[in-house]
Amino acid sequence: MDEEEFERWLRQAEHTLASAKGDLADGDFDWACFKAHQAAEYALKGLLRALGRGAFGHSTYRLISEVAELGVDVEPELVRAAKRLDRHYLAPRYPNQWAEGAPVDYYDEEEAEEALREAEAIVGAVRRWRGRLRSA
Repeated sequence: MDEEEFERWLRQAEHTLASAKGDLADGDFDWACFKAHQAAEYALKGLLRALGRGAFGHSTYRLISEVAELGVDVEPELVRAAKRLDRHYLAPRYPNQWAEGAPVDYYDEEEAEEALREAEAIVGAVRRWRGRLRSA
């Protein structure tokens, strides 16, 4: 396992999670959701890249599926979390993702809190999986 590569990506994931929490506190719920997705994406890509796998694209669902293909026991709730987080990749950033209005009109505190919980769960799982894969 390339520990340096893993740490580089995980550090960015944790930084992005902290930034998302700041957005939540500031009422920027759309950006908190987007950054929650990004944090999960960074963590998953970090694990895959550290294991020498190409990790491309932005779908956390696809990335977590690739982790499962490595024989890692990925809990079904984490797969569902990845699917839900994928909804926050485009919609929070582009007004044309909505029939009318802007992303800021569609996100609320509850949704941002949920997205952060899901991202934290995935980042935490990546940390655990790293330990298991390193000792395997």
